[in-house]
Amino acid sequence: MHNLTPSQLFISFSKIGMSGFGGVLPWARRTLVERDKILTSEEFSAILGICQIVPGPNIVNLAVCVGSRFAGARGAAAAVLGLTLGPIAIVLLLATLYQHYSYLDTVKGLLRGISAVGVGLIASTGFKMLRDEFRFPLMLLVVVITICAVTYFHLGLGWVVLAVLPLALFLARKKALIS
Repeated sequence: MHNLTPSQLFISFSKIGMSGFGGVLPWARRTLVERDKILTSEEFSAILGICQIVPGPNIVNLAVCVGSRFAGARGAAAAVLGLTLGPIAIVLLLATLYQHYSYLDTVKGLLRGISAVGVGLIASTGFKMLRDEFRFPLMLLVVVITICAVTYFHLGLGWVVLAVLPLALFLARKKALIS
């Protein structure tokens, strides 16, 4: 396990926060798992899974979890501040510019393009996380059931978690015993 100071967490999460537009999850995974190797891919997926079922924005929850894991409450605060301060300043500036120039076709086209890039980045992160599950193919059953519950049955997050959690826990335990 790495020893990270609050200032290191602030800088790392500032880079994450300033890298994404419309969603920083892909950048968080790339920074924490691939580049800085702060977390393993499995740890990232597990922490993100927890962060998705508790109230609040997933990425802020992730910053709290990672920050507190490595530097306690000060680390959690540093990670959240690093993640949010820069983007808040940029959003305020963009809101002011949008207020003045939103009527321009160029601005409208720019925003459509940015949203397409955001969708692609989120999909890319999902595929990278899915790739980890191929190491234990039975876990793909959880993915398939989750997708069916959301797309076919239109279940909300709480119901999906209640429906899929027993199987996911059972398979995760089997996976841990095999590893």
